[in-house]
Amino acid sequence: MSQEKFNWQSTIKTNILMLKFVGLWPKNDEVYDGNLYSLYAMLSMNLLLNCHTFFQLVNIFHVYSHFEAFISSLVATSSEFVAMIKGICFMKNMKVMKDMMVQLRSVEMAPKTEHERNLIKTNLNLWRLMYYAFSSSCCMAITFWLSFPVLDGTVHQYRLPFTAWYPFDVQKSPVYYLTYLYQAVSISFLGVTHVNIDMFVNAVMVFIGCQCDILCHRLTHIASDNFNNNLIECIQYHKKIICLADRCNEFLKMMIVGQFFTSLASLALAMFELTVVDPRSSECFSLLFYVSTVTVQIFIYCWFGNEVEVKVRIKEI
Repeated sequence: MSQEKFNWQSTIKTNILMLKFVGLWPKNDEVYDGNLYSLYAMLSMNLLLNCHTFFQLVNIFHVYSHFEAFISSLVATSSEFVAMIKGICFMKNMKVMKDMMVQLRSVEMAPKTEHERNLIKTNLNLWRLMYYAFSSSCCMAITFWLSFPVLDGTVHQYRLPFTAWYPFDVQKSPVYYLTYLYQAVSISFLGVTHVNIDMFVNAVMVFIGCQCDILCHRLTHIASDNFNNNLIECIQYHKKIICLADRCNEFLKMMIVGQFFTSLASLALAMFELTVVDPRSSECFSLLFYVSTVTVQIFIYCWFGNEVEVKVRIKEI
């Protein structure tokens, strides 16, 4: 495979495909410009993510006097709220991300030899492993969350998977079943959004780390017969990596801080809720899978963020 054909974006094609599905990745290098895809993105984000989160936020004000119900509502709503914010930030910074992918496709930032491709293969394979682990964990948590009213038999009492306020009576058929379906579609959409935004952010960090590995390899194998020109190329390459990292940090730093704060708060609330629910109930299992999902989410951010930090410091030395 020649360097011109190497495509960093193709290495995360499943991630990109899922982002396209939820309306967060316009085709090619385009951004939102009033076309049909932009309309789809706006409708899906508002109807399935924003409205679902809004109904649960309103419900918090209705149950604040009931401590256990209040905590239960906060656990789900906090994650959904941060997913909504991340989705908005992702759409707002689409041009920055598309420009980053264009920069990565440049000849200068592509691996030139088979050895350089092997250098980055391990990092990319690890990212794929983390992607499928995180996706599986999230899928199991959503499955248990959606099914526990059925498993507990509370579906006959018209209990929804997520307590929420609606401007209509959900305690009768078929309104209850339609609302149940709406929550199932919305939380699945939210899960796909959550996982794939997080993993795209981590993929960008992996790419920056891979660029550091390639630069280190080129510096340690500069040909002596054309030393000055090769050194200049490495310096220019280093400037491109710094530019890429700065653009990444430009729109990710606040989003990641918000994610860490919300994830830790949700984790603490979920652990508390585990102490008050029946340990044999399906609700308990759904909380356990939720805790494992949040733990994996935090771990992935810490792992890939630390990898970039370590590689950058080594290159500075």
